[in-house]
Amino acid sequence: MSLFDESLWSPLVWMDFRLAVLFTVILPLVLLVWAFAKNNEAIVRLFGIYWKVASLLMISVYLMIASLPIAFLSGFLARVLIPISLWFWVDLNDEIADLQPLLLKLSFRSWRWAATIYCAIGLLFQLPSLQCAALPTEAVVETSLCRVWLEPPWGYQAIFHPNGSPQVLGFLGITGLTIYLLYFLYFCFIRLGRSGRSAMG
Repeated sequence: MSLFDESLWSPLVWMDFRLAVLFTVILPLVLLVWAFAKNNEAIVRLFGIYWKVASLLMISVYLMIASLPIAFLSGFLARVLIPISLWFWVDLNDEIADLQPLLLKLSFRSWRWAATIYCAIGLLFQLPSLQCAALPTEAVVETSLCRVWLEPPWGYQAIFHPNGSPQVLGFLGITGLTIYLLYFLYFCFIRLGRSGRSAMG
């Protein structure tokens, strides 16, 4: 069996998509509600940063619905940026280290490590798909390896946007990516130089 046989990769990609929903959407939502209920400002603030960064995953889903090659690159970069957003902030790390109650603190730290490990493994798993980022849109759809990564976003569309046009949804993805890139450039060249690794700046 070929390493890139569609029957081999398809269940693995679907499993990765489900794990992404669990680790990057469901669990952080539960923890955010818990932290908000406990009035835990450090975790709430960190999740505010996290959701801004993790939105690149959702943007990538909409780009993939339209079979846009850049989606493979943006999805890969999202897995790089998410762990950085969780560990980068010195002041929040110090606050979280001293948090009470312990159960919330341990649950958050467990999720943060789990999400980091998931993203690291996901980066290795997603490496073969990066070749799709260099292909034209027509070739992406026709290439079996690329199409395997498009199947979960197409499934998402069938559930949440059954009457939506892939072109319109792709346009929403491009708009979101443009806004994301502008904010990222602002952060790198202005915000980071002004405040460094402090989330309070």
